[in-house]
Amino acid sequence: MFTGIIEEIGTIEQIHRGRNSAILQIRASLVLEDAKPGDSIAVNGVCLTLTSRTHHSFCADVMHETLNRSSLSRQKPGAHVNLERAMAANGRFGGHIVAGHIDGTGSIIQIQKDDNAIWYTIKAAPPIMRYIVEKGSITIDGISLTVANTQADHFSISAIPHTVSITTLNERQVGDTVNLETDIIGKYVEKLLGVRASPSVKTLSEEELRAQGSNTKITREFLSKYGY
Repeated sequence: MFTGIIEEIGTIEQIHRGRNSAILQIRASLVLEDAKPGDSIAVNGVCLTLTSRTHHSFCADVMHETLNRSSLSRQKPGAHVNLERAMAANGRFGGHIVAGHIDGTGSIIQIQKDDNAIWYTIKAAPPIMRYIVEKGSITIDGISLTVANTQADHFSISAIPHTVSITTLNERQVGDTVNLETDIIGKYVEKLLGVRASPSVKTLSEEELRAQGSNTKITREFLSKYGY
């Protein structure tokens, strides 16, 4: 599990491409301080397993599914990537729950300065937009950010200068592709409520849930009662 608080920016040194997979060699420093083979490191928000390391770099395998869902397939040697080690049990939870499992990608359609903030507007597909809510959390290239507003096919975030300066956001341009991971809590709530992922969203009744073998006591009425 990660928090979306980027620790450092790494540089892709080499990419060994297979038929449907790849091995990344990434130059880093901070995330290598206590890293060992088998550890998880989020690379632009993608949870990868460190397979080997040197004093100045580490290698990680990238599976076919990961290449299909993320922007890692478009990366080239010399590209900068956001890096974060898995959250330590005694660490501060500065961002939000980030699994490192990318839902898909989005495209930056606008970048606009607003006094000391920078707005990024990102277009995303409906299966991703259904989980993005105003004032909710979103992970963009591994960065924990707050959604400022949403529309049918895009959303916007407002980033402070500090966040921009210590992440790859400072290199992003209109047209760039970014990795997106929506808030996992929304997915669990939807699953527990039995909401079907279709244009005509339906919430199953308690009787229907029991008929399907579910013993959940989480219903729409339950969530409404307690302010959700």
